[in-house]
Amino acid sequence: MRVRERLGISDRRQRQLTRAMELSLIGIFFVGLDRGNLGIVINSAMAFAITHVPAILERDYQIPMDAGLTLWITTAVFLHAVGTLGPYQNDAWFWWWDHVTHVLSASLVAAVGYATVRAIDAHYDDVYLPPRFMFVFILMFVVAFGVIWEVIEFAVSGLASILGGRAVLTQYGLGDTMLDLMFDTAGGLITAIWGTAYLADVVGALTERLDGRRSKTD
Repeated sequence: MRVRERLGISDRRQRQLTRAMELSLIGIFFVGLDRGNLGIVINSAMAFAITHVPAILERDYQIPMDAGLTLWITTAVFLHAVGTLGPYQNDAWFWWWDHVTHVLSASLVAAVGYATVRAIDAHYDDVYLPPRFMFVFILMFVVAFGVIWEVIEFAVSGLASILGGRAVLTQYGLGDTMLDLMFDTAGGLITAIWGTAYLADVVGALTERLDGRRSKTD
């Protein structure tokens, strides 16, 4: 199911929004250079690189990535990069920014986990994953990934403190970590309840690739 069928936004408009955010990421990169802020530079560069992943998947692996899915991915990384400009540190005005980015990022992680496992389920005859299990799996997958991410943030922040540099990723304490995990779970719930319908084409393409590999080895 194409995302535009649910959102009511044309493919052309979705592509325009994606391009606008990609150009903005280039601008954010140069803002980071001007400020001498390594965190902004690295985060914006990584975000820009991720925006090209859908095109690579579609071109090299024939995995359909329509304009809506591409916009979904781009929005998540774009808002994260914007957050490094100041919203992440400005709790007075933008206390909600970190929560929004965690929900969006977690929904993408959940989508990747769901599409992969669902394709395996469809490919192997001796594997059967009931719908209820898939719902629980999506949530557990997101929470597990969120825990790993928080550990990485803690390690990067600690290493920066030891070396006397500025942390590319920052952790603000136990309370912040628990909130992050709660909003990660919310992102997983969104994908589990509403997002899986958008991934049918992706699941089908992944299943075909698995089927094709098995036929070559038989």
